Amino acid sequence: MKLYFSPGACSLAPHIVLEELGLKYEGVKVDLRNKPQELLKANPKGYVPVLELDDGKVLTEAQVILQYLADQKPEKHLLPKMGTWERYQAMELLNFLSTEVHKGFGPLWHLKELATTPEGMEHVRAVTIRTLSKKFDFLASILKKQPFLLGDRFSACDAYLVTLLGWTRLLKVDLTPWPELMGYVEKAPQIPCVQSAMRAEGLMK
Repeated sequence: MKLYFSPGACSLAPHIVLEELGLKYEGVKVDLRNKPQELLKANPKGYVPVLELDDGKVLTEAQVILQYLADQKPEKHLLPKMGTWERYQAMELLNFLSTEVHKGFGPLWHLKELATTPEGMEHVRAVTIRTLSKKFDFLASILKKQPFLLGDRFSACDAYLVTLLGWTRLLKVDLTPWPELMGYVEKAPQIPCVQSAMRAEGLMK
């Protein structure tokens, strides 16, 4: 299978899961500023992640790809078994990460498109971070009780959160008010599958 990725983008999440599962795959690095035809052919929406199976079938959207991959090796317990209450709780969390946290970062990547003055950009930034703060409160409340999002084990949900929180340094979002999130970010690169995926994307040596 192929994983189309852009270094540090949300495609890092399935990249982490692929490394944890030990599945055979080919990583295809994509420059999102100059979208190659190969990417557009695989995903006309024009963004990553894209998972292309050996038979040519294609999946897009991070939270869907994460579930598909986790189900390829259920014995790894990266997500609860399909059909269980715990699985639906995990799906709820994945959707929250996708629709609330992931999309919540959006304006910070496009400040110059959303405002024309430094003051305007700072206003957009402040409002965006204030909105994200509420999401961070919720995530911190989970991590205050347990080391990972679903309990004591690293899961596909964590692969997504590690990726999203990794953006805070680049975007200069201060996590000091959430020591649980700060600790989570600090320990993430020590997790072997996170380390492997980050190295594969050139994000660490």
